[in-house]
Amino acid sequence: MSARTLLLTAVAMLAFAGNSLLCRLALKTTQIDPATFTNLRLLSGALMLALLLRLRQRGFPVGGSWYGAAALFIYAAAFSFAYVSLDAGTGALLLFGAVQISMLLWGWRQGERPSSASLAGLSLAFAGLLVLLLPGASAPALAPSLLMLIAGAAWGAYSLLGRGNSDALAATTGNFLRCVPIAILLSLVLTYSARWDMAGALYALASGALASGLGYAIWYTAISELKAIQAATVQLSVPIITALAGSLLLGEALTLRLSLSSLAVLGGIALVLGARQRAKA
Repeated sequence: MSARTLLLTAVAMLAFAGNSLLCRLALKTTQIDPATFTNLRLLSGALMLALLLRLRQRGFPVGGSWYGAAALFIYAAAFSFAYVSLDAGTGALLLFGAVQISMLLWGWRQGERPSSASLAGLSLAFAGLLVLLLPGASAPALAPSLLMLIAGAAWGAYSLLGRGNSDALAATTGNFLRCVPIAILLSLVLTYSARWDMAGALYALASGALASGLGYAIWYTAISELKAIQAATVQLSVPIITALAGSLLLGEALTLRLSLSSLAVLGGIALVLGARQRAKA
């Protein structure tokens, strides 16, 4: 892996973690509501991606599909509403755990038969999520936890729908642009609860334009030089980065439950990925 690819990958992972931190920061410390945050995030992300696509080429052939846009919107909306109550680290663990597990289950349903090591890893990851969700003093609230699991499954579906795209930037731009009217409709339906302030709006714009739009563009540049196993494994760092940053920046507790659950989920997924790599060798 070249130094350039390593740098781009590190920046992309920080951007992914930044989405969780910015969303939690906005919904915890400002007046903005989750629907407005989602609206501004998707709008600013669409504008940033459209600008990048326009700078890359003279024409403006966007790609994507309405199915991809629907999955992206479900992810973004459920993500925002979940972070009204969840800590940044807990939310990131649930999100990325659900992403990986949903994609592994889809592969299984499509005929990919896992090895015994893969089954052990998948079971360990499921157990880690269950440990996090079991009732107790440090357990996250069930409703937002389920929302974040839905967000993860939707992001997994979005990733699966995007496989095979010859132009990832054009496809992502098209999906973001299609999401904007859906997000506006959500805000109109929830007008009665709409509220925002300048700080919350700036966090949402940063999440959309920088952590989402620019972050995704950087990731798609880096991923072209990564092996699939490297791309999948490196994303396991995001919940850890988010939990540490949430503790430092937001004063969130690094509980024993979260630590043990993180080890189980990330270890289980790493076991699956390692087994897959050995099978290809």
